[in-house]
Amino acid sequence: MTRTIFDTEELDSIRDLARKFAQERVAPGYQKRENDGQMDMALVREMGELGLIAPELPEEFGGMGADFLYSGVIIEEIARADFTFAYVSLLASLNGQILNAFAKPEVARDWLPGLVSGEHMLAIALTEPKGGSDAANLGLRMERDGDHYVINGEKTSISANQCAKGVVTFARTGRPEDGARGVSAVLVPLDLPGITTSKFSNMGQNQIGHGSIWFDNVRVPAEYLLGDEGKGFVQVMQGFDFSRSLIGLQCLGTARQSLDETWAYIGERRAFGKPLAAFQGVTHQLADFDTKVEAARLMSMNALWLKDRGLPHTAEAAMTKWWPPLLAYEAIHACLLIHGHAGYAQDLPFQQRLRDVLGLQIGDGTAHIMKNIIALERAGKDAVRA
Repeated sequence: MTRTIFDTEELDSIRDLARKFAQERVAPGYQKRENDGQMDMALVREMGELGLIAPELPEEFGGMGADFLYSGVIIEEIARADFTFAYVSLLASLNGQILNAFAKPEVARDWLPGLVSGEHMLAIALTEPKGGSDAANLGLRMERDGDHYVINGEKTSISANQCAKGVVTFARTGRPEDGARGVSAVLVPLDLPGITTSKFSNMGQNQIGHGSIWFDNVRVPAEYLLGDEGKGFVQVMQGFDFSRSLIGLQCLGTARQSLDETWAYIGERRAFGKPLAAFQGVTHQLADFDTKVEAARLMSMNALWLKDRGLPHTAEAAMTKWWPPLLAYEAIHACLLIHGHAGYAQDLPFQQRLRDVLGLQIGDGTAHIMKNIIALERAGKDAVRA
């Protein structure tokens, strides 16, 4: 791994630990877990025991109170071994930040230690069948009834909806015309009566799984509300800048592994009496992608560095969400082709990586939405929305 200006001795140490765990424990079962379509919770617990889940959370919840960059290097290393297993890091850091910032103290104490230790996972439910990229246009209703909220409606395309213990859910508590200002967030335990789930048959990421969640008069204790009523969307969505930066490194970790394997391959594979590395048509293509992956990696780490210092990073995070998923797909595709039919076969992991990274050109905000965010930050809301 190329060193960067962000690296420190402490960061190197956590990267070495994550790499050892990823290569020795995670990598061997990558395609089997994907074919089985099951998250290995015992492996998740191993990851938690090593302190590799949400290290940025406070020590009182089992975290290390570390910089956000720590989670960046962890997800990068895990994704080198198994792109989809890296969702453990992504979902824990995103939901951990939400609960740490907005949950009632007693709720945070009940849920965060288990998240950090790997005893359970949390999902996040924002997308709806009719909403898609129009994230604030929610139809799921949540109404106060005494000391409970009652939820009715459907969420869809939810990651980890069948292996999670609870789900951070966005629901409308105000009028439809209130838009984002009428949306609240609440933590919903998935074992409550009235909840049913389904799992999609996707072309990738089946280990974490995606599906729908239906809420039929689900009663959630009012103390599980996250943030202020009617302000959950505005408050909680700020945490997505963090997860977008992690997604960038998740995709780039998988791309880097593919490039490293392919550089080694072209030094060994011979054609016309020479190694493939002697042909510029091969090496220049890899050099091009290697350059872009390193540039995108610096950009992604810079977004986390800015967050660590409390500096604005919304545009930078949006950049890391739209470009690295596309770049990773293109780089892995090139690596697959260079390996010829062996790359196309299921014996090598390129085909699985290609299917897995493609999903993040869709989920968690499309490239078009990310570019809209960048435009808002750079040109200003008044100019863009004129």
